[in-house]
Amino acid sequence: MMRTRVIIGLSLFLFISLGMVAQDEGDDNPRGNTNLGFPLSGHLNPMAKYTDFGMGFTAGAGYNFTRRHAFVGEFMWNHLFVNGGALTPLRLALQDPTVDGSGELYSLTGNYRLELRGKTLGTYLIAGGGLYHRTARLSHKITTGQNISCDPTWEWWGFSCSSGLVTGNETIGSSSSSALGGNVGIGFTARVGDAPYRVYVETRYHYAPTKGINTQLVVLTIGIRY
Repeated sequence: MMRTRVIIGLSLFLFISLGMVAQDEGDDNPRGNTNLGFPLSGHLNPMAKYTDFGMGFTAGAGYNFTRRHAFVGEFMWNHLFVNGGALTPLRLALQDPTVDGSGELYSLTGNYRLELRGKTLGTYLIAGGGLYHRTARLSHKITTGQNISCDPTWEWWGFSCSSGLVTGNETIGSSSSSALGGNVGIGFTARVGDAPYRVYVETRYHYAPTKGINTQLVVLTIGIRY
């Protein structure tokens, strides 16, 4: 919780600081760019078998080479809401209905943006890649027994399998996986107030070959940028 608050605080400070620079520019072509948005993610298979949706925040900053071409560095955090199907095999095998869990997804990416921007409305394409870090956390530590059939759900939570069985006497409370991945998407902007501020609506596909279960999701983000 403290780490999340620090990240949010730093992101807001970055957005406000760069906003002061944009005000000095006084036009719709600032040298720097920044964005702060609130993403809602829908998950694709195989990830969709374990999580229903996610939500969090995203913050970015970069440099505009021209009015059309820009680099955007971006950080995204998504809290992943786990569905009941991801917990049922554990609860049944361990005879423990109290087992619960959640997940988090963090990404740090560098992206290229191609934008067509009018005085009021605009659209853009964006694509890039970087580091994706996914965590899975159980409500309490679990120790596996013997002769439990290996359902992929166990791998989602970080347990290992061998010869079709979950590794016996393995204790796990949380696990994580990091991988390099990529994203591609499209967005739309509308000017609000004085230039260069704009609201934006963006949809982007993300993929990363994280261990055990690939990370695949479509993210819809609404936010403010310049």
